[in-house]
Amino acid sequence: MAYPEPLIIPMREDLTKYGLVEARTAAELDRAIQGNETVLVVTNSICGCAAGKARPAVGMALQHNVTPSAAATVFAGADVESVARLREHYLPGVPPSSPSMALFRGGKAVWALHRFEIESRQAPEIARLLVDAFEMHCAGEPAPVRS
Repeated sequence: MAYPEPLIIPMREDLTKYGLVEARTAAELDRAIQGNETVLVVTNSICGCAAGKARPAVGMALQHNVTPSAAATVFAGADVESVARLREHYLPGVPPSSPSMALFRGGKAVWALHRFEIESRQAPEIARLLVDAFEMHCAGEPAPVRS
C-alpha cells in the first residue's frame, strides 16, 4: 500500500524545488534516463535521513558549476511502478535502498550512493560526494537549464 499522497507532498517538494523532475511511472523514468547524457536519480523516502541529509545534500550539490544534464526523483513507497523499474531494470543486482542516489550516463549506472552511506554522513558530506561524482561523470556537458 502506497503512502497517502497528502502526507508526502512536502517531501516531494523538497526535491522538485531544486529542479528535479518527478518520475512517477516507469515510462517517465525511462524518458528521464534515456533522454539525457547524464541524469541523477534520487530515490526519495519518508525517513528522517532523507529529510535531514539526502534531500538537503542534493540541493547543495546542484549549486555546483558541474551538474548532470538532468535530475529526476522517484518516491519509495509511493511511486511503486517507477521505483520497481529503477531497481529491476536500471540497477539490477544493486540491493534496494531508500533514500539513495544514482548517476546514469547514456542510460547506464555509473555511480550510486546507498542508504547506509547516507545515514553515516551529514548533508554537506553527502553533497561533496555528489559533487565529486558530477565532476567525474558530467564534466564537459552543456549546463542544464534550471528553474
